[in-house]
Amino acid sequence: MKVLKISLGLAVAASFLVACEQMPESNDSTAASTAAVGGAGIVYVNSDSLLANYEYFKEARTRLQGEGQKAEQDLRAQADAFQKEVERYQQDAQGMTAQQRAAAEQRLQQKQQQLQMLQQNKGNELAGQESEEMKKIYDRVEEYLQKLSNEKGYKMVLTYSRGNSAILYGDSTLDITSEVLAALNDAYSAETDTTKTETAAPKK
Repeated sequence: MKVLKISLGLAVAASFLVACEQMPESNDSTAASTAAVGGAGIVYVNSDSLLANYEYFKEARTRLQGEGQKAEQDLRAQADAFQKEVERYQQDAQGMTAQQRAAAEQRLQQKQQQLQMLQQNKGNELAGQESEEMKKIYDRVEEYLQKLSNEKGYKMVLTYSRGNSAILYGDSTLDITSEVLAALNDAYSAETDTTKTETAAPKK
């Protein structure tokens, strides 16, 4: 018997980056088409820069990476303990009866299956947490872009990511990444400051 291989396959940062490359656009198809023809009311956001500097994203990525690493360490420790049991069995097998060997192998197989199930469950749990964080990021960005579009009269907000974009060139005056990023970070900073104040406030 071989040791259970532990590999959660966690790529939190990578999957966040891929998913966030498709930022929300305007839902008004008629307005979007008109804007595309006239070249007016169209702006874009550089998703690479946005993700690299959005504090909420960076904190979520760090937190999920930490949880993933801890889970993998825990599973690896259990797998190492299981491997030692397998090695002890292999050393003692020659002195066992056929019935004893069969019972030991069955017990080890059951233990390996339990470890595999634990690994799968933990992977699913972390994937669920990642999905929830992605939804929060989408909601935050979409909410702000809708608000900004109403204020500025934008008809379409495109995304740009180097090497993976439909925009081969965009005039820098159409780039609103800095404005969006500043507003998102200000909003998140205000939220965290409020949370810290409420936490620090003495209970009555």
